Amino acid sequence: MNEAIKISNLTKIYYKNGKEVKVVNDLNLSIPKGKVFGFLGPNGAGKTTTIKMINSLIKPDTGEIKIFGQSSSEMEVKKKIGFMPENPYFYHYLTANEFLKFTCNIFEIAKSKQEKLIKEILKRVGLQESASVQLRNFSKGMGQRIGVAQALTNNPEVIFLDEPLDGLDPIGRIELKKIILEEKKKGKTIFFNSHILSDVEEISDYIGIIDQGKLIKTGLTNEIVPKNTTLEKYFVELIEKERQKK
Repeated sequence: MNEAIKISNLTKIYYKNGKEVKVVNDLNLSIPKGKVFGFLGPNGAGKTTTIKMINSLIKPDTGEIKIFGQSSSEMEVKKKIGFMPENPYFYHYLTANEFLKFTCNIFEIAKSKQEKLIKEILKRVGLQESASVQLRNFSKGMGQRIGVAQALTNNPEVIFLDEPLDGLDPIGRIELKKIILEEKKKGKTIFFNSHILSDVEEISDYIGIIDQGKLIKTGLTNEIVPKNTTLEKYFVELIEKERQKK
């Protein structure tokens, strides 16, 4: 099946001061297998809510989410998913090594394979020298790296990364973009959010732009962004234009 993720008529409603607010409003997306999808929008646009619904952390009010043709809430599907939340919570008294062992156990990875796997993952994310450091002593950038590490532990087929580049220095961003592209070469599908639009433009095959819960543009990155401009400039102009219509 060429389609990795299919989202149909997805809606999430919250209530603020007794007023109905559609945080995600009738969202439809189709993302091919083995591609990098950048999900863009201003703060509060509905990006994180969408990712949380895909990963069954919150329930949609209406709509359907399928991964490889199956409901994303099924356990068989969850085992194929890697997920890094926007603000990951860690057991701060654990070391990086202990935390990844904990993650391996969740995915029932054989103990005989864990030590080698953890060493490889920590090296990939640049934390091999910090394996014995407690997570409470990690900087913001190190926390982002260990968040990516745990998302890769189960060798997922689909990887969701919510603001993975936030807090990383330029070298860290380059290294993470390299990891994303390496996963793509393996046939993995990557769905990520970022406000660093130059990075999104660099590595995304497809983009979707959402504002105030509504998807306003989606398609191939190199077809959406006009020539002689940047994704960042196009994004700002599109959002301003859409809001002027209201």
